[in-house]
Amino acid sequence: MKISDKTVDHIAHLARLEFEGDKKEAIRKDMEKIIAFIDKLQEIDTENVEPLIFMTNEVNSLREDNPIVSLTQDQVLKNAPKKDSDYFRIPKVLDK
Repeated sequence: MKISDKTVDHIAHLARLEFEGDKKEAIRKDMEKIIAFIDKLQEIDTENVEPLIFMTNEVNSLREDNPIVSLTQDQVLKNAPKKDSDYFRIPKVLDK
């Protein structure tokens, strides 16, 4: 399939890209190669092939999500460079 400069310009506009001269020609040729590859894939007989849903036959082994207290709030705040009662103090990052 031939890709016109108009098609390249349209796709470049949609992608907010700009191509000039040799680069535009290179993109057009690459697009033609991609279309040719897709056309080649259309020739493959997939009549008796099941669709691939998962990449492997492995099953996720998940564990129960049980909450535990590993550190208390006082222990965590003990190592904080700056704290304000029950909270970490950090430098201001947002302006009004």
